[in-house]
Amino acid sequence: MVDVSQHNLVPEHRVIEEDALEAVLAEYDIDRTDLPKIKRTDPALPDDADVGDVIEITRDSRTTDSATVYRLVIE
Repeated sequence: MVDVSQHNLVPEHRVIEEDALEAVLAEYDIDRTDLPKIKRTDPALPDDADVGDVIEITRDSRTTDSATVYRLVIE
């Protein structure tokens, strides 16, 4: 079976630490539930991601070196 998370076209996904998350939420003046969602069954998620965690996704970008987005893991 292929491990999708290791494919070269899948951007890096990692669980963000609570203290870093608080800084992100404060910067954008939002709550955790305001973030876009990602299902726990998404094959790109790290194995240690649980429902309620926030995932930081770092993608390559044509206009900047990289773009960082955040997703809330849901059931």
